[in-house]
Amino acid sequence: MRFGKISLAAVAAAALISAPVMAESLSPSVKAVAASKVKRAGASTKEESKLGGGSGVIVAVLAAVAVIGGIVIAAGNDDDEPTSP
Repeated sequence: MRFGKISLAAVAAAALISAPVMAESLSPSVKAVAASKVKRAGASTKEESKLGGGSGVIVAVLAAVAVIGGIVIAAGNDDDEPTSP
């Protein structure tokens, strides 16, 4: 059983390592052909968004709340009794 877990972990690690290498191994001519077929076009907008710059503050506040909550949960466990009888 242990050998199966180790071999499965080794196969997964090899797949994660080789995926970017395989993606990069395309020849330059294939990349050029693929890139020439794709054309990007931006959508036209009449009005700008009114949310500019405010989302960074919200993310920072949520991150601070998550860190403080984790500290409180970790420090608040004063129960030394076992959970199973």
